[in-house]
Amino acid sequence: MTSQKQELSDGQDETFKPDSPWHQSVLATTGTLPLQISESQIQQISPLALAYIGDAIYELYVRMFYLLPMQQTKTYHCLVVAQVRAETQALHLRSLTPHLRPAELEIVRRGRNAASGRPKRVDPKIYQQATSLEALIGYLYLTDSQRLTELLQKLHLNKQ
Repeated sequence: MTSQKQELSDGQDETFKPDSPWHQSVLATTGTLPLQISESQIQQISPLALAYIGDAIYELYVRMFYLLPMQQTKTYHCLVVAQVRAETQALHLRSLTPHLRPAELEIVRRGRNAASGRPKRVDPKIYQQATSLEALIGYLYLTDSQRLTELLQKLHLNKQ
């Protein structure tokens, strides 16, 4: 084993665990916002803008989830694409819905109603649900990183 591969794999023999210190630090990093946004400013952000940010945060979370154990880049790509598809995001939203607070359900509703344009391959209801999940993630990223972490840990991501 080369020294670079050995460095990368040191301490990474175990599979990625949602409660591992490494996982917690990744979530903490994604929840760190370099600028301060007031509550009134957050309320002025459109649901589609929240979804825009949420899409990036969600994809980063999924990429970090699949980072270990080390795999070929093509494998990473396939695993991540399967999770960031609108259909999978809609499933994730449905699994999280029973755990959502009233204010979060309102963000989901606003995200669903804001979703207009859609890819031709996706059913409009699925696209709306995926946009709702992204809007929720964007909102929580800006307002409550601890709650975002809690909800992301409830997602059922598969390592296969």
